[in-house]
Formats: sequence, C-alpha cells, structure tokens
Amino acid sequence: MTATTQIKPQNLEIDYPDDNGETLADNTRQLAWIILIKTNLDALFASSPLVFIAGDLLWYPIEGQVKKSAAPDVMVVFGRNKDHRRSYKQWQEENIGPQVAFEIVSHCNTANDMEKKLMFYNEHGVEEYYIYDPDNNNFRAWVRNGIHLELVATNENWTSPRLGIRFDCSGDEMQIFDPNDRLFTTYEAERSRSEAMASKLRELGIDPATLI
Repeated sequence: MTATTQIKPQNLEIDYPDDNGETLADNTRQLAWIILIKTNLDALFASSPLVFIAGDLLWYPIEGQVKKSAAPDVMVVFGRNKDHRRSYKQWQEENIGPQVAFEIVSHCNTANDMEKKLMFYNEHGVEEYYIYDPDNNNFRAWVRNGIHLELVATNENWTSPRLGIRFDCSGDEMQIFDPNDRLFTTYEAERSRSEAMASKLRELGIDPATLI
C-alpha cells in the first residue's frame, strides 16, 4: 500500500496591480480638466484631515476580486486620511468606498465604456457621479436615490450635495465654483493673479512681503 502525501494549500498573497495599463489622459484638454478638479478639491479640503482625494488611482472594492476595479479620473473619500496609497483597497479602509467620482470624457471613450463605469459605480456605492465632455460642454450628474444612482436634471447649474461645489454649464465651457462661489482656477491663473496683485501693491508703495 502506497502512502499518500497530503499537500497543504499555501496562502499565496494576491497581487493587486497598481496600474491598469491605461494612461491618465488621452489628450491635453482631458488632463487639464482632471488636474483642475483634483487640485482645487485638494485646496478646498486641505484643512480636513479625513478627506482623501485621488486622481486615476485604482480602487478595489472587494478583497480577492482583482479584476473588479476602477480608476476614476478623480475620486473623493470622506472618512479616510490623506496618506499616500499605491491603490485603494476598500477592505483596508474600514470598508469605506469613494462617495464621489468624476470622469472626463475623451474621444477614446465609447458609450459602452461609460455605461460600464456607471454600472460599476452604481454597484459599489458611489453617492455622486459626474461626467463632463469638454469637447461638447456636456455635463451629466447622477446622485444615489436609495440603492441606485439616478440621473438628475442639472438645468445648466448643479450643486453637489456632498462637496458643496457648483457646476455652471450656461457658457461655452463648464465653470466650477467652490462653496464660497469662488471659481476653480488653474495654478497658472492663480499665480498670474497673485503676481498682478503684488505688482499693484508695489505701485501703491506697499511691499507684499510685509503682508505675509
């Protein structure tokens, strides 16, 4: 009689990739919008230690399901710290998933791609989902109504219940305003504004450095 040797299963650590193989943006306009939203939200919640904001970070909602992931162009998570992460593994985050997700549409995104994103965010508890197509100035918003994300009528103006920011699509290009009605601006625009103010103060005989 031959003795059989029992092979004990090994607990192999699951590899959760940090990169889904996709680029952050397909064109400069899309990238500019992603950076605009991300950096201004960073500034808005800079004094809130438990608001985590990320751009193009892989989010794994369920442990062990490596293929079930998404990388929102921008995502906001209330209740989690600002520590750096290689990916967002929800089960390591007190099972708190992103409450807000943004996607900026590019020419490479198909209708099927966007439908899959909506289904994913709907399934995994996102409370607010925003899509903006800068080429067509087309803005859409979904807000969770009970267990489902529901498309809302924005009527050119919409204020996020969670973030308090306002989206205005009444012009040729969307504008976003913070809760104090200040326009989201790029770093370059803010720097130009600061330099202009400093120049004006010098004309008045005031050294800007003395005001810091």
